[in-house]
Amino acid sequence: MKKKMAVRSSAAPGVESDPVNAHHEHETDVLLIGGGIMSATLGTWLQELEPEWSITMVERMESVAEESSNGWNNAGTGHAALMELNYTPQQADGSVSIDKAIEINNAFQISRQFWAHQVTRGVLKQPKTFINTVPHMSFVWGEENVNFLRARYAALQGSAQFRGMRYSEDAAQIKKWAPLVMEGRDPQQKVAATRTEIGTDVNYGEITRQLIAALKKRRNFSLQLNTVVRRFKRNADNSWTVTVADAGNRHIRRTIRAKFIFIGAGGAALKLLQQTGIPQAKAYAGFPVGGQFLVCENPQVVNHHLAKVYGQASVGAPPMSVPHIDTRIIDGKRVVLFGPFATFSTRFLKNGSLWDLLSSTNTANIGPMLSVGLDNFDLVKYLVGQVMQKDKDRLAALQAYYPQAKKSDWRLWQAGQRVQIIKRDAQKGGVLRLGTEVVSDDEGTVAALLGASPGASTAAPIMLQLMETVFKAKFASPAWQAKLHQVVPTYGSRMNRDPQVIQQALAYTSEVLGLRYEPQVTADIAPKAQFTPPKVELKPVADIAL
Repeated sequence: MKKKMAVRSSAAPGVESDPVNAHHEHETDVLLIGGGIMSATLGTWLQELEPEWSITMVERMESVAEESSNGWNNAGTGHAALMELNYTPQQADGSVSIDKAIEINNAFQISRQFWAHQVTRGVLKQPKTFINTVPHMSFVWGEENVNFLRARYAALQGSAQFRGMRYSEDAAQIKKWAPLVMEGRDPQQKVAATRTEIGTDVNYGEITRQLIAALKKRRNFSLQLNTVVRRFKRNADNSWTVTVADAGNRHIRRTIRAKFIFIGAGGAALKLLQQTGIPQAKAYAGFPVGGQFLVCENPQVVNHHLAKVYGQASVGAPPMSVPHIDTRIIDGKRVVLFGPFATFSTRFLKNGSLWDLLSSTNTANIGPMLSVGLDNFDLVKYLVGQVMQKDKDRLAALQAYYPQAKKSDWRLWQAGQRVQIIKRDAQKGGVLRLGTEVVSDDEGTVAALLGASPGASTAAPIMLQLMETVFKAKFASPAWQAKLHQVVPTYGSRMNRDPQVIQQALAYTSEVLGLRYEPQVTADIAPKAQFTPPKVELKPVADIAL
């Protein structure tokens, strides 16, 4: 791509860096739709890899990082599979699979290295404004759950990435780790916990703002706020002409001609992808799930808890609804959050339209949507139960994790919207995909990120995956590969098999990011898990279909 200079004119509403006039076409190499962590990360990657490419970012809100990336709209967890039980499913034979946990941990190590590199460049400043050490814990109770945690801990010890994890079933020890979850608890209740000291709390909104602030200093970067996308048109040369409008007056329109488009608009990405008309979009539908948190700012409670404590999800709950009681540091303020509680709205964004779900439904995806609804009755039942909850129900859920919680210390906060992927499937009609997915056209001229989990914590590796997909030749070139390994030294290595590699990476990023790191090689002795296979009810011969 060759650099295209933006047409300059007198200032237009909501346009920063390179104002454009409604009567002229703004030309750019890369158009980023959405001012969140994903677009900010991709823009930062490309600015390093191809500094001569021009980049334009459009955002419909008055400022960046106002939707999913906002610190108050997500869990703020550096997801590394240190405590999230849904990343280590138990198999039918009682064994625990850690493949997904290794994948998630690898991804977060890439994000840590990417952020550390940006600190050394001066792009990210004062790491404590966006990342802090907060221990990660899993906490369970009851014989069955304790046995699962035993099996999980034993399985994770087979990977170098989880060697620093502690394990305990001793109530006094767990109370030292997380006083809130043990004070007032029945002493006869069987409990177990794991703890990893190097867990993190991350303010993704602050990372987004700092990355974009650095991009704005570049002469070939343009940020257009209060800007909504109205129309996509593919040109004969495979470039795109995108019509945008002023959010305050949608009759004021202008056009942007781009060689490549990234749609990183959170839940709204699906609708925008559908508007491009690329055939790949027809395979997808979206199911919106919102979230609420209980927030405590009482210093007596907040200063008594320093951990992110994750538990077991309810039957049918999506991954984002795993209950957890967390220390959060948002814009310099320390609070404790508990949740999330699922909500349902037809909006695809917190500030979206009630018509989002209906307008994204068409003849191509209505079948998969219906199939998923029929096959996921537990999820539907769970969401209905969540929507019907009252204040007393939410307090009871909190007291299961914090027995002495007082209603007067907590307020309810509406967090962001997430849109789960529903994808067409040849055998089942449609399947619910619980991760994130890059969708692009065959020519590599437009790509979108769909899905919700693990999301922001893996922005750096997800954008690597996207670039490998749409910029194949560039990505494989020696110049790009050299730069990629400069930014992410462990890129392409199998960290789970080499303790030295992971320890070096953690030590380096911890030093640069101001995080705690003390390597531990001696594992705690944990009781062996006792697994009882589930009972299988045999039907009478007459009832078995032939």
